[in-house]
Amino acid sequence: MDDDHKAIQKVVGNALSGDGAHAATRSLFEGLDWKLAGVRPEGAPHTIFELMAHMIFWQDWAVKWLDGGKPPVPRHATRSWPKSPAPASREDWLKAAKAFRNSLEGLEQRARKTDLLAKRGKDTGLRMLHAIASHNSYHGGQVAFLRQMLGAWPPPSGGLTW
Repeated sequence: MDDDHKAIQKVVGNALSGDGAHAATRSLFEGLDWKLAGVRPEGAPHTIFELMAHMIFWQDWAVKWLDGGKPPVPRHATRSWPKSPAPASREDWLKAAKAFRNSLEGLEQRARKTDLLAKRGKDTGLRMLHAIASHNSYHGGQVAFLRQMLGAWPPPSGGLTW
């Protein structure tokens, strides 16, 4: 692998992790009480749990695509959002948080091992990982804002507060 490809992989890895831009993506949900994750502050379009489930959906979708699959794109946006705004229990919350970390780790592994410039139809692994990193960054900002509104920011491992 040449130095340019290694540099691209590093940039993609940083984008997926949030390194240098915002709080670590993997820490967004850390230390959050499961009941608080289902609270929708006045005027907010989503709960933290809904955002997490939506992010998991698209991370899993991207992993399948990067593995050579042809996951269907939902016909309607509602298919990528959970039916419930809140986890049913602490166990459900912990299971979802683990699924989030696992699918994010799956993306990070593929970013290190995939030929990011190889064409697959009209796309490349680089384009797919850029899209999912941008998607996570967008919704990660929403999670941080909701946690601030709920008095639950920063996570225990820290996060930008300015």
